[in-house]
Amino acid sequence: MRAIRRFTVRTVLPSQLAPLGELVQNLRWSWHPETTDLFAEVDPEVWERVDHDPVALLGAVEAERLRELAQDRRFLRRLADAADDLREYMTAPRWYQSLEDAPKAIGYFSPEYGISAALPQYSGGLGILAGDHLKAASDLGVPILGVGLLYRHGYFTQSLSAEGWQLEHYPSLDPGGLPLTLLKEEDGAPARIKIGLPEGRVLHAQIWVAQVGRVPLLLLDSDVAENDAVARDVTDRLYGGGGDHRLMQELLLGIGGVRAIRAYCRITGHPEPEVFHTNEGHAGFLGLERIRELTEARLSFEEALEAVRAGTVFTTHTPVPAGIDRFPAEMIARQFGGSNAWPTVSVDRILELGAEPDGPDADKSVFNMAVMGMRLAQRVNGVSELHGRVSREMFQGLWPGFDVDEVPIGSITNGVHAPTWVGREMMELAGAELPSLIDKAQGWEGAHKLSEADIWGIRGTLRARLVVEARRRLRKSWRQRGASEAELGWVDEALDPNVLTIGFARRVPSYKRLTLMLNQPDRLRRLLLDPDKPVQIVIAGKAHPADEGGKKLIQQIVRFADSEDVRHRIVFLPDYDMALGQLMVTGSDVWMNNPLRPLEACGTSGMKAALNGGLNLSIRDGWWDEWYDGNNGWAIPSADGVDDPERRDELEATALYDLIEREVADRFYDRAADGLPRRWLEMVKHTLSSLGPKVLAGRMLRDYVTDLYTPAAVSARSLAADGYSNARLFAAWKLRVAKAWPGVRVEHVEATGVGDTPELGARLELGATIALGELSPDDVQVQAAYGRVGAHDELLSPSYVTLKVDSVGDDGRAHYTGVVPLDRTGAFGYTVRVVPFHPLMASVAELGLIAVPEEPVGMTNGTLR
Repeated sequence: MRAIRRFTVRTVLPSQLAPLGELVQNLRWSWHPETTDLFAEVDPEVWERVDHDPVALLGAVEAERLRELAQDRRFLRRLADAADDLREYMTAPRWYQSLEDAPKAIGYFSPEYGISAALPQYSGGLGILAGDHLKAASDLGVPILGVGLLYRHGYFTQSLSAEGWQLEHYPSLDPGGLPLTLLKEEDGAPARIKIGLPEGRVLHAQIWVAQVGRVPLLLLDSDVAENDAVARDVTDRLYGGGGDHRLMQELLLGIGGVRAIRAYCRITGHPEPEVFHTNEGHAGFLGLERIRELTEARLSFEEALEAVRAGTVFTTHTPVPAGIDRFPAEMIARQFGGSNAWPTVSVDRILELGAEPDGPDADKSVFNMAVMGMRLAQRVNGVSELHGRVSREMFQGLWPGFDVDEVPIGSITNGVHAPTWVGREMMELAGAELPSLIDKAQGWEGAHKLSEADIWGIRGTLRARLVVEARRRLRKSWRQRGASEAELGWVDEALDPNVLTIGFARRVPSYKRLTLMLNQPDRLRRLLLDPDKPVQIVIAGKAHPADEGGKKLIQQIVRFADSEDVRHRIVFLPDYDMALGQLMVTGSDVWMNNPLRPLEACGTSGMKAALNGGLNLSIRDGWWDEWYDGNNGWAIPSADGVDDPERRDELEATALYDLIEREVADRFYDRAADGLPRRWLEMVKHTLSSLGPKVLAGRMLRDYVTDLYTPAAVSARSLAADGYSNARLFAAWKLRVAKAWPGVRVEHVEATGVGDTPELGARLELGATIALGELSPDDVQVQAAYGRVGAHDELLSPSYVTLKVDSVGDDGRAHYTGVVPLDRTGAFGYTVRVVPFHPLMASVAELGLIAVPEEPVGMTNGTLR
């Protein structure tokens, strides 16, 4: 029989142990080993049985044991110290509190969060990044309010069939058994938000709060009695269901998330966010909700749009159009039109926000969530330098007329939360030898002073720990696949704690190329079984339940790894989660990543391995493209430009095998007389010193605060001042400029000062006649673009100088002058352009308006001497 309802009965702690409840409810324990040591002492046997889940621990420990602890003075002292430490951590000023102009609070929206394996609300890199973002914000004192959904079945747990096919399981999660607290009104009733749906239906949700250190994470849950069966299932599982289901989730995340923040701030007194960060397009509807709020406060749609844009940051995480959420436009029209229409917001104007810009790949029948997110945000970024460039190319159509380099999409490269992902032994070594690393994340150059013997000893400990856990998981997996215990004696010898260990763990979309290593199976066998320099590979990864192609890739890997001759050297471990991820990034000597360049937006697992003394072996994609320096790992050559995918895979696989055989394995097994691989350890030290300060989530958060959050807050305050008077003026200015822009022209350009043979150091004096039409010189900026030119007279990475207005005639024509320095030799060119100008613009491309000469008038295109 099945239970009709599931819930968790929590233990009643003796009053002396009340602080234990505080520690359990704050997820800081997930990156604070001293607190988990305390939990382990409660009952070591139960602690292991519940897989280090503190909430489950308190549900499983015997009452008699709790009574013993309540009388144990030593334990009570440790408990009091831990509670005091948490309270100090929660209240003491940190880096953020010393800043000026920074926002009072930031709303951070993501569809998934990887905080701990005990809170399974993540599927892959996006969620893990979001979790690290919140943890780093907590450590730095950044006042973020996280918003997400509470999935009653999480993502899925993974097992394998006898044939090696991925099987999905969706265990039910009870919020009462998770480190969550239900948000309640003053009268004790659960706080609720609701969203209107077509046909008079209403979607209700309650709000659970996960306390991530100093950061509250609000998780919306639609499994409430007020909802019908369909609405209750909106938050059933992460990335499940069809288009209607996905749309309902994104409405709840965006619109419901803003309403949840309003409820939380009203109930707790938390400052309202001044900046809203949209982590990928899933939460894009949050901008619409904020527009609706302002239009009900007597702003027009366009005025509210400007006020909302100023305080919104949008981060794109996908370098492929197929990874972007698109909904049929008629589905959006049905949601926001008819009887469910917002009285102050036109459904046609909403549809315009998600309409794809003109271009060969544009589909006018869809509503593009990323496009809407970018139109609703004044500041947009990718998650690595290369991804920023790819994103500018992908979305150039939103800013027509501007060169790719001027598309206003920047980049902040992701980082990882070291206390979560670095092995305890490495953290303790750093704390003892380089305390500034732990206290201030400074002094990475001191890594060169670390004892090589200490590093190598720790690497051996971490590798052995991975081997032990891999064997346990391997045995469990084979038993699930139908093997008997009598058949599994070989598992005790699977992997070797002294062999070069390569880790590979990803989601399994095709572009990540899980099976590239199988391109030449005989050669892979030789590498694995080399008698002098053997290699072993530990693999993990999940394919999306609907991705049959990804499941086939997993099956191919599993079948190879099942082969009797190599199964002790290559293993696939099912059910990749944070706990397994932590073991793999700490225990792997080499982290391998071979995506199809440039389709990896960032990728952060290799960063985690690097902080543990691992070396990267990767295609130069994502973060590795910008931070590989030739000595901190190995770059797999990428066969860019080879159109045949099979040929490209063959070329890159061959390069991968060559690197492993001739460089990676050689260096690992090249031992000095004392048994230490000196050349290997030189690379490890260099990796720690060169990558350490770059790959931290703390660095990432500082970049967000300095480059995006604070400028967004300043802009938002400016537009909101005096009853949004600046928002009204800015919106009116934009409408006026857009209407008048067809009358703006570059009519004539003339140049003097360089003669027939331009020489380096000369000055090109420019004069330009500009027809301004109905605009004034204050509405525009006239610029000379100059620099190197290509074969077709195109300017390559031009520089700009602003021309000054000399005179304005009665006919609306203005004369501008300026000087262009001839500061480089070789082919040189220039042109003149007109762009809108307003002090509240974040970029000259913001309006997507530009006027350039219809003909290349006045072009000087020659060779400088």
